[in-house]
This record gives sequence, structure tokens and C-alpha cells, in this order.
Amino acid sequence: MTVMQIVQQLFGSMGITMEIFFVTLITSLILGLGMALIRMSKNPILSVIAKFYISVMRGTPLMLQLLVVYFGPFFIFGMQITPSYRLKAVLIGFALNYAAYFAEIYRSGIAAIPVGQYEAARMLGYSKTQTFAYIVMPQVIKRIIPPVANETITLVKDTSLAFTLAVAEVFTVTKQLVASQSSVVPFIVAGVFYYIFNLIVAVFFDYLEKKMDYYR
Repeated sequence: MTVMQIVQQLFGSMGITMEIFFVTLITSLILGLGMALIRMSKNPILSVIAKFYISVMRGTPLMLQLLVVYFGPFFIFGMQITPSYRLKAVLIGFALNYAAYFAEIYRSGIAAIPVGQYEAARMLGYSKTQTFAYIVMPQVIKRIIPPVANETITLVKDTSLAFTLAVAEVFTVTKQLVASQSSVVPFIVAGVFYYIFNLIVAVFFDYLEKKMDYYR
């Protein structure tokens, strides 16, 4: 098999990798914000639950979490596992895992906003919702871009863990090609794929960071 044929094979599986990446990124960013607000809640019960969830998700391997999400419904509820559930399990597992990391990033960003800004907003007649939406969040977003960029780059590489559930993304197909061709060339081509993907992500976040740099 030529290098061009290997590229075509991997390019065909790129769609699954992209789906895992974008669905995870969008879902976990939304879930992470909600989890951060619960974590910072004045209700001690909700705060402890959120803190425990974040601790478990960050303290256990993503691969193990994927296996639990996939096999859990069968062993716990006796539900039949279908082949189509593989990808769904990957998306659920990734979203739940990355939501915990983004929750802590959001929390650090929100906590960094000076208390005086909340007081000034209250003096100007802003409601708590308006203060959060128009004053706090724009600053939080600017502050958290670098750590979010780092997690996003990690996500690109972590999509390869979908091979745990035999989902045909780039790394899974790469392993199959290496086994069938007895060659490391597919690994090299896959490495180039991941590097280009990460380069695009890095350039995008660099542009976004400069776009929001209101101190320049």
C-alpha cells in the first residue's frame, strides 16, 4: 500500500475523529460552565456533589470512564448494547470527562474577577444575570482562553482513545493498517494528521486571544 493510499484510508476515518472532537468540545464547554456554577454555589450539598464529580472525573483514566459508560448500562440495568452505541458511549464519556476539566477552568476565571466589579454593577442597577452575562463572562472568556486552548489540544490527541471501544476513528484505522501492512508508515502519517489538526487549533486560539486582547 502506497503512502497516498494510507492517507486516503485515514482521511476517510477523519470524519469520526472530527465528530468526537467537535461534539465533545461544544458539549463539555456548556456542561463545564454549569458544573462550575454549581461548584461555586452557596448550597453546600450541591457544591460538594459538584466537587466530588470533578474529583472523580479528573482522578480516574478517561479510558476507564469510556468502558464504564459503554458496559455500565448492560451490567447495571441489563440493557442490550448495540453496535451503534459505541460512538454514543465515546461521545458521552468524553463530554463528561472534559466537562470536569473545563469546570475548573471556568471556576478559576470567575474567581479571578475582582469583587469591586460586582459591586459597581449593582450600583449601576444591573441584575445578577446581567452582571454575569455582560460584565463577568466577557472577562472570564478572555482569561481562560490559554488553558482552554491547552485542553482543546489535549482533546485532539485524546480522540485516539476511542479505539478502546473499537470506534473507527483515525488511530483505530491506523492500528489496523499497521497490522495488515507490517509497516510503521501509517503511524507516521497519522502523526502528521494529528499535528496538522493541532496546529489549526493552536492558530485559531492564538487568533482568538489576540482578537480579545483589549490591553494592546
